[in-house]
Amino acid sequence: MGSYRWNWPILLEDPYFGWIVSGFGNTCLIAVLAWLIAFPLGSVIGIARTTEIRAIRLVGTVYVEIFRNIPLLAQMFLWYFVVPELLPEDWGRWVKRDMPYPQFWTSVICLGLYTASRVAEQVRSGIEAISRGQRFAGLAMGLTEPQVYRYVLIPVAYRIIIPSLTSDFLGVFKNSSLALTIGVLELTSQARQIEEYTFAAFEAFATATVLYCAVTGIVIVAMRQVERVTRVPGTITIQA
Repeated sequence: MGSYRWNWPILLEDPYFGWIVSGFGNTCLIAVLAWLIAFPLGSVIGIARTTEIRAIRLVGTVYVEIFRNIPLLAQMFLWYFVVPELLPEDWGRWVKRDMPYPQFWTSVICLGLYTASRVAEQVRSGIEAISRGQRFAGLAMGLTEPQVYRYVLIPVAYRIIIPSLTSDFLGVFKNSSLALTIGVLELTSQARQIEEYTFAAFEAFATATVLYCAVTGIVIVAMRQVERVTRVPGTITIQA
């Protein structure tokens, strides 16, 4: 390592700088779009797992157990290589060839559905952390079951699980690197490409690491402020 000749300026040359920028942009876009799938879907599934209706609870449980227990890499391959073959011929052809950026959208859908299973568990645990007395109190006041969830349970549960939801979002951001396995040119993939063209492996991956850490730090700081503002007194301890 002591004799290694660092060549940081090469990352500013064309096309390597453009590769880093586009890869970072794709990584952020995949993470955000996947989260837009994972958060609402996971919330619905998590709520379903706390209802009194057994059939709905069973559906939510089956979803969580399937998506959470299959490795994400295997799911990525299944969605990209297997699922199109199971669709009707015209649909499968569109998904594989005619759909714009099929690798990109496949990775978004895969990450979104996988992360939804994790979000569901966070929402379920948040609701179950609330005293059942609050549910009974809402029902005693004349609220319906959906109204109890809307006005009593869900607002408190989301405040409780902000730290774990932050972790799940960061997980989406980091797991987006697996999209390179199906051909998406995200940040890690572009760093590998720069290494192959220039042999500047340390520079390329160090830059990718700094960008990953920068986004992680920004999200953590922002969500700590959200947690501080929305905390429920007596249930969340915020460290200075």
